[in-house]
Amino acid sequence: MGIEMPVGNDPASIRQRIQMMEALLERAFTVPGIKRGVGLDAVIGLIPVVGDVITAAMGAYIIWEARNLGIPKWKLWRMAGNIAFDSAIGAIPVAGDLFDFVYRSNSRNLKIIKKHLDKHHPAAQVIDG
Repeated sequence: MGIEMPVGNDPASIRQRIQMMEALLERAFTVPGIKRGVGLDAVIGLIPVVGDVITAAMGAYIIWEARNLGIPKWKLWRMAGNIAFDSAIGAIPVAGDLFDFVYRSNSRNLKIIKKHLDKHHPAAQVIDG
């Protein structure tokens, strides 16, 4: 049916799952006219309270996968802070919804994970295209 989700516990498979989740949350759709990627984080976040809880849980999945990679606890806390900040500001009506289009906590977390993987698991590197 298109894209296959890797199921392994090796760093390369975990990296692919995290990248897929980040793409879904941050740039799954393109807004016509402005050609800006928008993901489920911004779209589901439009639903008051429940939307922010759902997207925070999906962001927590990325942190859980990062923990499976052995990322240091201080980096996990930093990633959790990104999600908490995004959820807290995103819960504000209207202004929070606009904020979700700009602040991409999952992209920030992916950057932390990629930096860790590139240093500690160089075999898991892929050429981004």
